Amino acid sequence: MFITGKYIPRRTFLRDVGAATLALPFLDAMRPAGRVSAAAALDPTRLVCIEMVHGAAGSNAWGSTQHLWSPETAGRNFDLSPGALSSLEPYRDFLTIVSNTDVGMAEAFSPPEIGGDHFRTSSVFLTQSHPKQTQGSDVHAGTSLDQFHANRFGQDTPIPSMQLCIENVDQAGGCAYGYTCVYTDSISWASPTEPLPVTRSPRVAFEQLFGVGGTAEERAARRRADASILDWMTSRVAELKRELGPTDRQRMERYLENIREIERRIQRVEARNTSDDTRELPEAPAGVPDSFDEHVKLMFDVQALAFEADVTRVFSFKMGRDASGRVYPLSGTDKPFHSASHHGGNEDAVVEFSKINRYHVSLLPYFLEKLQNTMEGDTHLLDKSLILYGSGMGDPNLHNHKRCPLVVLGHANGRLPGGVHLMAPDGTPMANPMLSMLHALGHDDLAGFGDSTGEFALNI
Repeated sequence: MFITGKYIPRRTFLRDVGAATLALPFLDAMRPAGRVSAAAALDPTRLVCIEMVHGAAGSNAWGSTQHLWSPETAGRNFDLSPGALSSLEPYRDFLTIVSNTDVGMAEAFSPPEIGGDHFRTSSVFLTQSHPKQTQGSDVHAGTSLDQFHANRFGQDTPIPSMQLCIENVDQAGGCAYGYTCVYTDSISWASPTEPLPVTRSPRVAFEQLFGVGGTAEERAARRRADASILDWMTSRVAELKRELGPTDRQRMERYLENIREIERRIQRVEARNTSDDTRELPEAPAGVPDSFDEHVKLMFDVQALAFEADVTRVFSFKMGRDASGRVYPLSGTDKPFHSASHHGGNEDAVVEFSKINRYHVSLLPYFLEKLQNTMEGDTHLLDKSLILYGSGMGDPNLHNHKRCPLVVLGHANGRLPGGVHLMAPDGTPMANPMLSMLHALGHDDLAGFGDSTGEFALNI
């Protein structure tokens, strides 16, 4: 391993004259002299919490017998091929499936709450706390899992956490059944009374992470010139490269090219969406791709790059919105999302909804591959991450919260072995495995979370 004689601090930024900043990826030159072990570069575990609303076809009574979500076999010898998780087979060593947990806090607690499941569930998913029914500003839920992590391990990064979404969340005021839209739009809660806003635009997310600083006019000038943030830092980048060894220079080149490529893709989206062509999503801002696939992948690219530069260690990512009528052409069905989820228990219709579940999950390997191909110290970022994917709803046709889908990916810095399907006893709160996830993330002193009744072991 080549280590230069010059030590570069881990928290190092390049800055242009307009105060825009660019964080650096982890380099060998950032290891203190004589310390070359992976432990020297160890950071707290990166966390991504992904919500896909409307539960899963495999949470339906018949769908569960067909294993449309969870495998038939618990333990390590499970078969993913029948269900929606089949695309995760290349990453089964990083995969922990938790089946048969319930999200009781999303149920109706009183008669006026009956029917409001769609409008409670997102706020419950990461808080495992029952939201107060209100259409005013007096909201109350709980502190979300991602914010527990951000509060402890995100404070020494430039951005403690970031909240991203795909669907429109610009609805103000009340939604339905007496619930404010805040509960539908927010999955991250800094406290029981502080829902955090989400970012839908890849441009906005990118500039928050990598174009921080400078005035709004300076950032707008960069965009009008179709210029990369890197064009403002040419001399500083060249100066830094002269100080690096060959391995570090290659790592820097790859990192900088990834930044340029994301910028190019955002620019292409904006150019396409401001042309005279009819848009599929006329309500969406110019920087939001009409293609669901393209939008999700851009957001995954931004997250992977942010982890590489250690700009933030915590993301929440809301990939859907309750009651959305979106159609996913690449899923194999032309049924709108919401109506497909209300399948009436018809077996053929349940299978059609499962196609959408399968499509959504199939986007995850794109992100996993990026993390696995990004080295930090002696290992890669998938080893150093915990990625939670699931829903607070079970069978959407019944609006229930039983057998809710939940999977975890990544090794969490060695604290999650992966490669296992865990079947929970009936009545187990989803908060139990989430409490164990928090412990795996380093929150060993946390005695409870949401309506947890104890830990749920994430290994066998």
